[in-house]
Amino acid sequence: MTAPQTSILIPEPRSGLELNSESLPVALKKSVEILLHKGTKVRDSFDTRDLAVTLDREDPLGEFRQEFLFPVVKSPDCRFGIKKKGEATVYLCGNSLGLQPKQTREYVEEELKKWETLGVDGHFSKVRPWVTIDELCVDNMAKIVGAKSLEVCIMNSLTVNLHLMMVSFYRPNAQRYKVIIEGKSFPSDYIAVVSQIREKGYDPETALIKVYPRKGEHTLLTTDIKAAIRENADELALVLIGGLQYYTGQAFEIEKIVKATREVAPNANVGIDLAHAVGNIPLQLHDWGVDFACWCTYKYLNSGPGSIGGCFVHERHANKGTEIPRFAGWWGHRKEDRFDMAETFIPTPGAFGWQLSNPPVLPLAALRASLDIFARAGMAGLRTKSISLTRYLELLLELQLPEGMCKVITPGYDRAEERGCQLSLTFFFPMEKCTP
Repeated sequence: MTAPQTSILIPEPRSGLELNSESLPVALKKSVEILLHKGTKVRDSFDTRDLAVTLDREDPLGEFRQEFLFPVVKSPDCRFGIKKKGEATVYLCGNSLGLQPKQTREYVEEELKKWETLGVDGHFSKVRPWVTIDELCVDNMAKIVGAKSLEVCIMNSLTVNLHLMMVSFYRPNAQRYKVIIEGKSFPSDYIAVVSQIREKGYDPETALIKVYPRKGEHTLLTTDIKAAIRENADELALVLIGGLQYYTGQAFEIEKIVKATREVAPNANVGIDLAHAVGNIPLQLHDWGVDFACWCTYKYLNSGPGSIGGCFVHERHANKGTEIPRFAGWWGHRKEDRFDMAETFIPTPGAFGWQLSNPPVLPLAALRASLDIFARAGMAGLRTKSISLTRYLELLLELQLPEGMCKVITPGYDRAEERGCQLSLTFFFPMEKCTP
């Protein structure tokens, strides 16, 4: 028996949507004004290629596009036929895997050549000795996350670093044992937290507090996160939240969350998963007073699939040494006598004291290639462009798609501080029916 065929009624395109200057970021407003001088109506300007061309021409970061490699269309009927075979794809997957910088191959091959010609002596070569090669990435990374270099270390992978941080900063006792996380957090966060709670002898059913959006809404209110902190203040050991929610694209107001925790639960620690925030939104981890943060580098930081992670530990914990419990490794021992091979452990001050093993050279070479580009572009400029790009796409969706076809569940332009360069869409019709 075959299922009955259901007809889908697609709404008619919108015609009466109005635009005003308050709805436009500065860069978009400037380009629209240029088109207005040509006699183009504001609404019509968004439906033409002229605006996109004008935006590209006026873009101070436009030249950086040429520094990345784009996958090419493999089939002429790829998806909706927007691109022809052999053309560069429209790549909107940086939240999963960033594009490869063209200079990555050169940076990696330099280290491969060193391995070929020097062997083990590459560890102490005159040019980028491997023994300290991770330090070449630290300063640029610190600028991206808003930290002091002392507070940043490039090591391991995201979830490994989360576990290392929770060993040190989730220290539950009979009074304080609860952890607050966002509901529907990325599964690796949830699984890691649950395993830490169980390993320490507590029940996730009572120790884990998940904060969800209100009924009918997609994003969390900061007031609700703060309310959960207040309600559990006496029993709270850790607040662990994402810098940016992977599914909705909501950027959390970290500074307010840290402040709320300090006010009512001063003995609780605050940790941040920056997987979808680092390289995406402005961060000020040091000034915000976050205890620790962890991130991967293969999304917006373009270091390659499965590449190395990063870690932040606030300066106030830098010189506590073995007062802070940790899973220790030889490479975290202080540098001045690390190679004495003594059976002692004296942590390197700062985040470096959490290192376990010597740094992986090839992933760090790939990361350095990307961070060098970030250093030239600057997060301030990237943020300005991000706001314009997301608003431009948002307006195109509103203008070109029929009302009721899809919904942006990321916070709107009026809450721009709560979103990065990601727009998450919910479609109410099959994708094939949603082309203009």
